Amino acid sequence: MPVIQTVLDRIEPNLLGRTLTHEHVALDFAHFYCSPPDDFRSFLDEKLHLANLGFIRQYPYSSLDNLCLNDDATRAAVIKDLELYRRLGGSSIVENTSHGLKRNLKFMVEVSEKTGVNVIAGTGHYIYELQNSGHMNMSVEQMADLYSKEITTGVEVDGIGMVKCGFIGEVGSVYPIRDFEKRAIKATAEIQELLGCGVSFHPGRNAAAPFEIIRLYLEAGGKASKCVMSHLDRTIFNFDQLLEFAKFGCYIQYDLFGTECSYYQLNSALDMPSDGHRINYFMKLIDEGLLERLLMSHDVHTKHRLTSFGGHGYHHVHMNVLPRMFAKGLTPDQAEQITVVNPTNWLQLNI
Repeated sequence: MPVIQTVLDRIEPNLLGRTLTHEHVALDFAHFYCSPPDDFRSFLDEKLHLANLGFIRQYPYSSLDNLCLNDDATRAAVIKDLELYRRLGGSSIVENTSHGLKRNLKFMVEVSEKTGVNVIAGTGHYIYELQNSGHMNMSVEQMADLYSKEITTGVEVDGIGMVKCGFIGEVGSVYPIRDFEKRAIKATAEIQELLGCGVSFHPGRNAAAPFEIIRLYLEAGGKASKCVMSHLDRTIFNFDQLLEFAKFGCYIQYDLFGTECSYYQLNSALDMPSDGHRINYFMKLIDEGLLERLLMSHDVHTKHRLTSFGGHGYHHVHMNVLPRMFAKGLTPDQAEQITVVNPTNWLQLNI
């Protein structure tokens, strides 16, 4: 029988409920620090507080404190936000912190136990630059063995025991894709084919990147219908090109809902879309018959997006975005398809 593997136990698919498919509850994003304008440096060198929140919203990657989503204050804020998410009708989150981002399985278990939110943990590797020496030289076979064990057997966590992952992701790459990252994509495809699990990819910030990833993945035997391509709202901006990519049959994920600053520090050559743009693209994709291939999330990975630090929290999609979509013609059944049925189909395992 199909099941979904959470950090606490296996659950029946009909218990997954409303789901955010790309989130983080703990990670270290300091690698992506960007130098701020000199005139603002003193504000951004301070810890996040009300007086410098406006500067951090404009330059989120110029504050090391903002990039640290794994200290005590952040963990308390995450639990508070997920309690609110649960109270407002949220049921599950897919936690995409993979090897290289300092995954914290122990905290995922704590979060799920304290909030009642199902947490599905990922295995896999993030981009090459964040790997330690013990991982960066791994072969495809070694990677595949690691991913398989973390899903079928689990990871030994001090004080808890074995904690199992429920999917492979986020599997990260830059563009052009590095050799290490190609090996990770191939290993992901091999284990997806073997276990039938869901997988999630983080593409480089170039419109060609998702096409290259899916080509490598499919050539290695991965199943398109179990594959999520993340961050497409900051990657493919041409709608015709997006429709061309959709022909591969994978999930189209817009997972930066709540990010409303048009200046994107990690790729200053482009304008980050607003939620209004994301909503309009989603409605167009539905009109094109792609309802069963759509997923939504926030990709919370910095402090300033948590409500305790002045942000939108994990409830934003369900409480703020979906009502705006209903006003544009989205039906309750379509919302259920995107937030419940599609995540359930993607995450189901047969092991």
